[in-house]
Amino acid sequence: MLDAMTHAVPSPSAAGARLQPVQDLAARLFATRALTPDLCAGLAPEDMTPQSMPDASPAKWHLAHTTWFFEQFALKPFVADYREFNAGFAALFNSYYVSAGPRYARPQRGLVTRPTVAEVMRYRAHVDTHLRHLLGRGEPGRDLARVLELGLHHEQQHQELLLTDMLHLLSHNPLKPAWRQLPTPQKRAAPALRFVAGPEGAHAIGHCGEGFHFDNEAPRHTVWLAPHAVANRLVSNAEYAAFVRDGGYRNPLLWLSDGWATAQREGWRAPLYWSEDGASAFTLGGELELDPAAPVCHVSHYEADAFARWAGARLPGEAEWEEAARHPRLAGMFGQVWQWTASPYTAYPGFRPAGGAIGEYNGKFMVNQMVLRGSSLATPPGHARESYRNFFHPDRRWQFSGLRLAWDA
Repeated sequence: MLDAMTHAVPSPSAAGARLQPVQDLAARLFATRALTPDLCAGLAPEDMTPQSMPDASPAKWHLAHTTWFFEQFALKPFVADYREFNAGFAALFNSYYVSAGPRYARPQRGLVTRPTVAEVMRYRAHVDTHLRHLLGRGEPGRDLARVLELGLHHEQQHQELLLTDMLHLLSHNPLKPAWRQLPTPQKRAAPALRFVAGPEGAHAIGHCGEGFHFDNEAPRHTVWLAPHAVANRLVSNAEYAAFVRDGGYRNPLLWLSDGWATAQREGWRAPLYWSEDGASAFTLGGELELDPAAPVCHVSHYEADAFARWAGARLPGEAEWEEAARHPRLAGMFGQVWQWTASPYTAYPGFRPAGGAIGEYNGKFMVNQMVLRGSSLATPPGHARESYRNFFHPDRRWQFSGLRLAWDA
């Protein structure tokens, strides 16, 4: 539930070509809008205002920013007599859309105690009411439908981000409070690790079909795959613990230079949220016993790459991963952890961002970051697909990120 968006309208490549009937679009839109405050149920205002680090945002900010998105890109351009809830909110809750106006400094979002959580909820209600009126006029035009569809998926991204940011915030509390009491997961032994041969030669990757996709998933294009194999499952906690015990964090020969410098500077000795003895980890359900068979989580690209070297393997390229996702013998491709790939986040051949502020959504971040594929346990239902390209800087590890191995056949 993931910022992993002027008056311009996204191009077909940014929002998908097929438009849904207004009833279906409205139902999905407001179900998505309702889920975001539901994720905050049980939280106090004190939980929703602080910011634990510059990369994270307060829950209150996520609630407001996703609302600003619809106000900025749907209501203001498409409703002639629309009146903003509060004109000052634009600067507070714009994220990175430079051409949409001024923005409050991201590292200081936790200092914004006003508006209160209650007022942000009134802001959400105000915008939702106007969205209902807008959709009540009948079938939306193509431009509006694309904006609403993009806004829906944008809010789903922030739902995952809200959870990752809340976990990071709560982890700093020595009382180890839980976001919510979660059911105890059933423990199962991990299947034997095997490598499954992948396809070779010329293959097309990227979004194909009429459904929604973000602009960075297109254009579909041909890549050449050398002989390779991909692991049948994700790397487990037990396997990663063996890397830790074997001195993986003390051996510079396993690490990329920048990764080694980062690990030394930050004092990394294990995945984020692991206890010192490796017996437990802090989770959204509080401090819980570490399941040896469960996928390792909250590792950076640098850690994933170092583990792969230690294991005598490597990380898959994103084209290898996308082809592997179509293979029925590979488990855990979706719904457990995002999986780091060896691919830098760059534009596909022929990529062109949309005009205006909406074109700032993905394209301007195509440098100095690495691609993750799949989805995690915090990704909203219906938000994952084979062509989805998540991306973060290689030192980031507060996301639900893990890894799958590959090797050259």
